[in-house]
This record gives sequence, C-alpha cells and structure tokens, in this order.
Amino acid sequence: MTLQEKIGQMIQIDRGFIQKKEDITDYFIGSILSGGGSVPSSNEPTAWADMVDEYQTYALKTRLQIPLIYGIDAVHGHNNVYGATIFPHNIGLGCTRDADLVEEAARVTAEEVAGTGIHWTFSPCIAVVRNERWGRTYEGFGETPELSEMMAAAAVRGYQGNDLSDPGTILACAKHFLGDGGTTDGHDQGNTEVDEATMRNLHLPGYIAAIEAGTGSIMVSFSSWNGEKMHGSYYWLTTVLKGELGFEGFVVSDWGGIDQLPGDFASDIETSINAGVDMVMLPQRYEDFMLTTLDLVNNGQIPESRVNDAVRRILRIKFELGLFENPYTHRSYTGTIGSAEHREIARQCVRESLVLLKNKNDCLPITGSISRIHVAGKNADDLGNQCGGWTISWQGNSGAITIGTTILEGIRERAGAGIAVTYSEDGSGASGADMGIVVIGETPYAEGVGDRSDLSLSVEDVAVVNTVADSGIPTVIILISGRPLIINDVLGRCDAFIAAWLPGTEGVGVADVLFGDYNPTGSLSHTWPRSMDQIPINAGDADYEPLFSYGFGLSY
Repeated sequence: MTLQEKIGQMIQIDRGFIQKKEDITDYFIGSILSGGGSVPSSNEPTAWADMVDEYQTYALKTRLQIPLIYGIDAVHGHNNVYGATIFPHNIGLGCTRDADLVEEAARVTAEEVAGTGIHWTFSPCIAVVRNERWGRTYEGFGETPELSEMMAAAAVRGYQGNDLSDPGTILACAKHFLGDGGTTDGHDQGNTEVDEATMRNLHLPGYIAAIEAGTGSIMVSFSSWNGEKMHGSYYWLTTVLKGELGFEGFVVSDWGGIDQLPGDFASDIETSINAGVDMVMLPQRYEDFMLTTLDLVNNGQIPESRVNDAVRRILRIKFELGLFENPYTHRSYTGTIGSAEHREIARQCVRESLVLLKNKNDCLPITGSISRIHVAGKNADDLGNQCGGWTISWQGNSGAITIGTTILEGIRERAGAGIAVTYSEDGSGASGADMGIVVIGETPYAEGVGDRSDLSLSVEDVAVVNTVADSGIPTVIILISGRPLIINDVLGRCDAFIAAWLPGTEGVGVADVLFGDYNPTGSLSHTWPRSMDQIPINAGDADYEPLFSYGFGLSY
C-alpha cells in the first residue's frame, strides 16, 4: 500500500460532508458514517441500502478495491431509520438484569442494520454512570461495573454473533473509553477526577468484558482523566487497552474528538494517532487530514510503523466482516426492518425494564372490576417522547416521529371493548373513572443538551397529577425519563408508581404490565435520590439514604 492509501483507511467522514462522491476514490476513504439525523433524502430502508451501496462502488474503484466500512449510532435499535424497531434505551435494559434478552435485542438490531447495508454500530455504550445530571445517563446500563460487564458482553455477542462474516451480523463498538460516566458534576465531555484504582475498579471492567466477548472496535471518550484528554492518552489507549488488555481490534475517535486536544490540527493528529487512535472520525476536513498526516509521517512525527499498525487493525476487521467478498447490502434482511417478530422482542424488553416503585393497596394490576380508565399526561400519547433522544434525529423529537404504539394506544388495545378508556392531556375529565393513569416525565434530549442541574418534575407534570388525584380516584403514575427524577411532589399523591424509562416504540409492553399479563420484575439500575442535594448518590456510599435503593423493585 502507498502511504496515501494507508492514511485513507484511517479517515472516517460523515456522509453530509462529502463534497463529491469521487473524493471517496481519490482520497482512498476507508469509512463513512451517518451521525444522528444524517439520513438519505427518503428515510426508508431501501433508500439507505441504495445510498450505502453507491458509496461502496466508489471505494471499489480504487487500485486495491478496499471496501468501505459504514458506521452509525444504532444505540437502541436502528434508531435513525423510519419504521425500524426501537428498543428501550440502555438504562431500562439494565433494569431487566436479563443478559440473554439484551443479546437478543442486539441481534435483532444487527439484522435491521445489515438490511440497510451498514456494517458497524457505535454501540454498546457501557458508561458506568455516577451522576444523573449527565445528559447521557440513559445510554449507560446503570451505576455499577457489574451491570456494565454483564450487558457489554451480551450486546457484543448479539451484534457480532459467532462469526462476523455472517450476513446478519455487524461490528460492535464499546464506548466511550474511559470514564465518561464519572465526570465531575456529570458534565458531558467533562473531567473524571479519580485516582487510577477507582478508574480501573469502576470504569474498566465493562471494557474487559467487551474485549473478552470479541468487540472489534472501541471508541474514545470526549472526556478527560484528571485534566488529560482521553483522545491524547497513550497510557490508556496503548499501554492499557492495546498492551495490558490485549485489544486487537481498532480504536476510533469520537466525532471531531481530536479537535479538543490542545494545539492546532496538525498537533491534534500527531498526538491522537501516536496515543493509539487508529481511525479518526473527523467528520469533515478529509483533504486536510490526508495532506497533514502525509507531512507528519514524512517528517517522522508519526512513525510509519504506527500507521501500519492502525491500518492492519482496520483491514483485519474488514476481512473478518467479509466485506472483500460481500461488500454490498444483504437485501434479504431489508424486509425484516420493523417486523412483527422484532417488535415482539422489543415488547418483551419493555415489560422486563419497567420498575414498580409503589403499589399501595394492590392498586395494580388492573382488574376486571374496572369499567373506565382515564389516561392523562403529555407522555401518554407521544411516541417521540417515549423513545427519547437518538431517535430519527440526534436529539429526538416529540410527536409521531416513526412507526409504533404509544402507551395510550397500548392501554386501549389491551382494554378492548370491555373497559372505556378516556384521555385528556391536562387530566380534566377524570371524575367518575375507576382509575387514573398519568404519564409524565421528560421530553427528548441527547448528549450535552441533556445535562441538567435540576431534575425536578415540571410544574405542568405536577399539576396534571394533582388534577387526577383530586378527582378522588386511584391514581397510577408512569414516569418516562432517561434517569431518576425528583418525584417527592407526586409520590404521595398516587397509589402506584412505575418507572418506565424510555421504552421505545412498543408502548403496549407498558399495558402488558398494567393489566397483569406480565408481573413486573425490573429492579433499579440506579439509586433513586430524595433530592438534588443527594446527587451523586450510588450504592456503596458511606452515607446512603436514598428514596429507593439500587436494585429495588416490587412485583404483584
């Protein structure tokens, strides 16, 4: 390979920044991604497959015909694609304590991703989240390394299967290495201020499990460790990850992550690649990267041996994926996207992820004596809200953003003709019903935008609970959220309380639990605080008096 061909393999660009498709050939581009919301003009599976295959044709016009590896954030199903099956976010899956189910969810996701021609998901996020102020709390499985270990291995097995060359498998990417869930005050891309023993005990075990399960890629964290950016840490990326842990896959930077290093573009490239980054998610400036990296290697600032190591790692994975033999979409999987079979697995994930926190006088399950249920709250009939961030767009949106079943629709479906189900967003009209179900909580957000200093419920949410409770009927609260919230204002006003997290497209799974078709088994993956003053609070703290302990969960 020429030096230019090698450097091209180390480049990853977002499809939206490709100036002309011939650049894929001319710059020997090794990887393209779709960031959140970076979609083809028609957001449907066949259009995705056609788009990825077209990019691939340009890669195969190069002298060596090295295929592209295309990546995407399929973090709770193939969540960028309209009509795909959307699973609960990881915080809910952590509450299932069911590694086999998480593996099955990842397997389904892999098939749907493969059906659009994409080879690689930037998942699982195995952050051990120690402060719920962090806007990415829902992306991690919970607050303990034990959950991270269990679910990281399961997800990797589900995505990658027994053989990466199988057409229905995709490459996993454990992220974000290392300590992203432990930043001070929960600041996104912040500083994890702990000693090395704590870093190893809390944040490293999930990566050891992912490596043992065979993950082919690992993504570097935006965050720092005691002031040093992870993207520039030779110790963690090379000495520990590649040396001590024996990781043989490739290391990819996060979106523009090298730009956060001190210095100019050239020094950012030099520092990150010498530290151990193999593929650079630019996501643009590919011409500058090629020319600058050529100069750095020719001047001896980046050893060509380091470039060779990076390219070997990338090419080894491409060979293992079978891309040289089968570079184009496996169209047999395209028709499975959003299938009834896949949605049934997501529905089971919803059932198992719900955590029953209160059930006074056996208010739940709903019995045959109920003739009318009044449903209320802004999240009762909003598919976008129950899916959360990283759904169709990066930050997510409220409304009918894709195909699925809202919680209200699920209740109506399960109630059938025998129980009247009425609805008002503000809770009005509840009087005379046998039961009120109020669905409240957060609206969609993703990284950065989701950071919060106050996790209290909104005034509107408290008001709708009070309106229904004041009508004198038994009241059930269902909380849709990406983390525990401060619920003191409403917990005493309800008879039953369910933490439903961000359940995804299959809202009927919530109804299955409400009606007792499935006995709740979920247990908290996060300690539930009494007040903001308690955050951060985690199991094992010396002063530990939460509202609900880590692992708490009732059944009927």
